[in-house]
Amino acid sequence: MLDDALLDDPAALERADTGGALLALAGAGARVRNALRRAEESGLGRLRPDGRPRTVLVAGQGSALTAADVLAALGGVTCPVLPLGPAAAAPEEGASTHAGPAGLLDLGWHLPGWVGSLDLVVAVSADGAEPGLCSLVEQAYIRGCSAAVVAPAGSPLAEAAIQARALPLLHSAAAEGPDGERERDREGARGEAAGELPAEDPAALWSLLPPLLALAGRIGVAAVDERSLQAAADRLDEVAVRCRPDAAAYLNPGKSLAGRLSGVLPLLWGDGPLTAAAARRFASLLADRAGQPALTGVLPQVLTGHRGLFSARLGGGTGTDDFFRDRVDEPDPLRLHVLLLRRVAEPVPAEEPDLEGSGPSAAGGAEGGSAPTREDRDAAALHRAVARAQRLAEDHGVVLSELAVAQDDPVGAFAELVGTADFAAVYLGLATGS
Repeated sequence: MLDDALLDDPAALERADTGGALLALAGAGARVRNALRRAEESGLGRLRPDGRPRTVLVAGQGSALTAADVLAALGGVTCPVLPLGPAAAAPEEGASTHAGPAGLLDLGWHLPGWVGSLDLVVAVSADGAEPGLCSLVEQAYIRGCSAAVVAPAGSPLAEAAIQARALPLLHSAAAEGPDGERERDREGARGEAAGELPAEDPAALWSLLPPLLALAGRIGVAAVDERSLQAAADRLDEVAVRCRPDAAAYLNPGKSLAGRLSGVLPLLWGDGPLTAAAARRFASLLADRAGQPALTGVLPQVLTGHRGLFSARLGGGTGTDDFFRDRVDEPDPLRLHVLLLRRVAEPVPAEEPDLEGSGPSAAGGAEGGSAPTREDRDAAALHRAVARAQRLAEDHGVVLSELAVAQDDPVGAFAELVGTADFAAVYLGLATGS
């Protein structure tokens, strides 16, 4: 159950946040700037690409795969981007168990058979301790692929990059405490001691995504430049101010979102590839930080994929009910809550454009009645999908709310969406004692 009093008590929040998750999220903007500076120092600015790769393969786990999702959403049309997740693998003979947490020794990454000299392989890691990623860099070298590594300086993965002549884009592993040691939360420490994967730093994404996007912009895979990434850091700073622990819940978007999602099954729906990536990130952090499951999807496909949930008695309870029955020992019913994650470049028009050419909107606002553009048709289709989602929720008594940003720049929009969602997931975990 959500502890509302805890959310309104900054001192209590600080005591409950033993792992420093809120502090880590507050420094997300600084991490972006630091990661960009370190990437420049690593030689990214001196890179002179000879054409664009056939395919970019981004390997990693956790936040690294979120970064790959974002790159695929931004550059998938120009150049295919393939995220590579880990598979179960036996530790290599002679592998050192001191290379990192024992659970990392069971993770392996493998290149598809068609990968060769025309492709780029990027290994991305928050701590650079995965032996499987080191082996992947070696595989790329043997295949003749171009390769890059996003990892902390001095890590095994950074050393493997040097050996395999890959471009090392180095970053800081994590925030350091007063004693110079990396801060870890208690759950992560216990998991590592038990041989499991440790809990990931909730702000690790903002050390991994900037160098990956900067590299993609440099080689022409995505239309991203340093100004866009610096602006995203500014957006994260603004989110941190709005979601700070001493901001009242009714003024704090992170706390208010946490309150709306308490005790429900969230359906996180994105309105496109980029917001769908933000939805998957939100679902992952809700599970990791609040122990709460969530389902994700992208409009309009999700209207079919999740349709059955609305008729499974998880809605608002519009059926008949015995008012006089004893409810004391009954658990609260699980209810759905649809959260639309949207990127709105401009206010949504009150009326749908007339795509048949019979109304004034078919001219797209231009004189002469010119035919609607591809962008106009896509915007109209998305507007209809959002309207269908709203009708579906209303017809079944399901609460639907939105987390929307009005940012022209896609990277800034993603930063604002994820920044707010990250705070919500951490606040929900703290307030429910997860």
